[in-house]
Amino acid sequence: MTEFSHINREKLPEQWQITHFGNLVKFSMGKTPPRKDKEYWDDGKYAWVSISDMIQYGIIFDTAEKVSEIAHEKIFRRKLIPPGHILMSFKLTIGRVSKIGIPAYHNEAIISFRPDNYIIFEDYIFFFLSQINYLNYQDKAIKGNTLNKSKIAKLEIAYPPLPEQHRIAAILTAVQRAIEQQERLITLTTELKKALMQKLFTEGTRGEPQKMTEIGPVPESWEIYRLEEIAQSFTYGTSVKCDYGLVGYPVLRIPNVVGGHIDVTDLKYGVLKPHEKENLLLKRGDLLFVRTNGVQENAGRCSMYRGELGDNCYFASYLIRVRLDAGGIIPEFVEEYSRTEIGSRFLGGKAVRTADGKFNINTGTLKDVLVPFPKLDQQVEIVDMLALIDDKSAELILYRQSLQDLFRTLLHQLMTAQIRVNDVDLTELNAIGIEAD
Repeated sequence: MTEFSHINREKLPEQWQITHFGNLVKFSMGKTPPRKDKEYWDDGKYAWVSISDMIQYGIIFDTAEKVSEIAHEKIFRRKLIPPGHILMSFKLTIGRVSKIGIPAYHNEAIISFRPDNYIIFEDYIFFFLSQINYLNYQDKAIKGNTLNKSKIAKLEIAYPPLPEQHRIAAILTAVQRAIEQQERLITLTTELKKALMQKLFTEGTRGEPQKMTEIGPVPESWEIYRLEEIAQSFTYGTSVKCDYGLVGYPVLRIPNVVGGHIDVTDLKYGVLKPHEKENLLLKRGDLLFVRTNGVQENAGRCSMYRGELGDNCYFASYLIRVRLDAGGIIPEFVEEYSRTEIGSRFLGGKAVRTADGKFNINTGTLKDVLVPFPKLDQQVEIVDMLALIDDKSAELILYRQSLQDLFRTLLHQLMTAQIRVNDVDLTELNAIGIEAD
């Protein structure tokens, strides 16, 4: 047993073996040429892979058309990695594992290898490497998250006989494919909503003729107003110090305004000043706009408060609350419009870059936002149609999360022999759409 052991030997079946990674594969370390030397990069033939290109459990660069950066053929010819090799990051983001789909080079923060499938199945080791706790192996003498070559070679790998390796990999691959399918459906749903928003906010729901306005074509019966004309107030939030202790009241911040809904998973609390308790209290229907962000497109991002945290919730100073006049235009309609290409482009385009590199909008920017104004019944129709897609998207995201939880549980339990492949209920997996036979 090494000082870095992370495997509970007492709980492994007798048929399982334990050895070091270096005994199973010969791995290659990458190398990065100087960026300033353009001859390495221009008009090259092969893909260049960095950690940011790597997709956990995925194949990167299936085809040459997907390559965003090319490395020259002359660079380190012996370092060219054939398709099918496994890549693992060992600096900064430690333990990200991918496969390469085309010949490629990779940088010095990645190792590459291809195991002998007669000893250990490549898909099995692919998944096994993904669940190691690399904190046990990190080089404490080097700043940051990193491993060195000798410690990579000493990574402990536990593995059953080949037939069981194949079955373990097949189960995990099936769950991963189900997750990928959900991700494709989520992407398609997002694209569908984007296309529908474009249609609804330019053509409406009545099939009436269009007219050209300052925001582009809209139905003839629609009016165009500045946000100031239909709003009751524009208010900056509190500057009190907030933290994760449950002291005071919940205070929404930039991370909570994700665009289209309020995310309460990362919530802080603050003790507000007496005059703020009334002035900054959120009500259902209040629109929260992000007023500062490091990404220009995110300045002006909007979410409506729907009472997610009850009647005692406030908002921070990097947000602006817009409260609309009652009876004119429904806030859900303005929220959806702010997420259209025209609405988001207006807000982000008006953001001013500050000395610290961030982009800011202010109440003056918001007051000048031009908003289309159809009759109330058509506003409701548009909001309801878009809400149906949001509901479907939320359903898909929730199911993806359940599959990801299932994958993590199976990955840990199968790789530590807490459950064996014969104990996995394949019928139950098949019933939820996972073909693992």
